[in-house]
Amino acid sequence: MFTEIFLCVTLAALLTVVGSRWIDKLYRTSTELTFPEEISARAKFRRPLMFVALTGLIYLSEPTLTPETCFTVAAIFLLALMTATDFEQYMLFDAMTLSLAIIGAIRVWQLNLNVFDCAAASLVGGGFFLLLAVTTKALGGGDVKLIAALGLWLGCEKLLNVVLIGSIAGGIAALTMILSKKKDRSDCFAYGPYFTLTAIYFLL
Repeated sequence: MFTEIFLCVTLAALLTVVGSRWIDKLYRTSTELTFPEEISARAKFRRPLMFVALTGLIYLSEPTLTPETCFTVAAIFLLALMTATDFEQYMLFDAMTLSLAIIGAIRVWQLNLNVFDCAAASLVGGGFFLLLAVTTKALGGGDVKLIAALGLWLGCEKLLNVVLIGSIAGGIAALTMILSKKKDRSDCFAYGPYFTLTAIYFLL
């Protein structure tokens, strides 16, 4: 028991440092941040929150040295980083999404998963969100790429659940902010975290 907790805490601390530095580097090189003048203020609690979240999530993933667990921890790490960047800057970076997709594809191959199901989820899910992004302007390109990457991890059934739950949760959050006068209808909203957090639930 103590060994498992120590492993979780150590791994979470390492991932928090590495992940936070990666985010800071991406912020420095990006010209598309939504709040470029508020980087420090909006990232004030990132490290402690990320450390606590990663510790708990890694512990729930039962961190033993199996290929499936290693893949799951990698996905949780990347999804946690994307949650942070979307909350802080309304931004999902291609470097993180591409990493998630590549590791997901390797996982499908290494674990002999249903290639057709995962590929179909990626293509159909990504295509549907691309259509929504073009027709409604409510979603950004980062959300489209995120759903396509998640399809490789979750397959059709779980991805559909993530899309439904994430959309409902994001919609409720947006409506709450509008009604409380914290946002206007024309303002940008971060929908990515509702998909990433729901995806983490299904991965666990």
